[in-house]
Amino acid sequence: MLMNDFYRIEYLQRDPNSISCKIAFNKQHDIFKGHFPGQPVVPGVCMMEMVKELLEQQTDQNLWLRDAGQVKFLQLITPDVQPTINISWQQEKKGYTVTASFKNETNDLFKLTGSFEPANA
Repeated sequence: MLMNDFYRIEYLQRDPNSISCKIAFNKQHDIFKGHFPGQPVVPGVCMMEMVKELLEQQTDQNLWLRDAGQVKFLQLITPDVQPTINISWQQEKKGYTVTASFKNETNDLFKLTGSFEPANA
């Protein structure tokens, strides 16, 4: 789990099927020491995991990414960036259809559309 170690939630706004939150990274985290030394960036796999963790928190379920229809890494995210993460979901028969994005004040940084299912299904 990356929450409260690799990143923390600064604020969170929840609507029935969506959240918007601002996060801050732990600039001293070991992940940044290896990815990449001297020029740390947030690994793409961590962005995907963050979406999963935030969705799990809202749905109170352990989930896994069933399908990633679209994953776009649009700009490098450095540890000093505090992106806003927007996630919306629709409950489906077997899980959730999800749209997520990371944004800074002016640009989209990351986009994901996909489906998540309960881990015990």
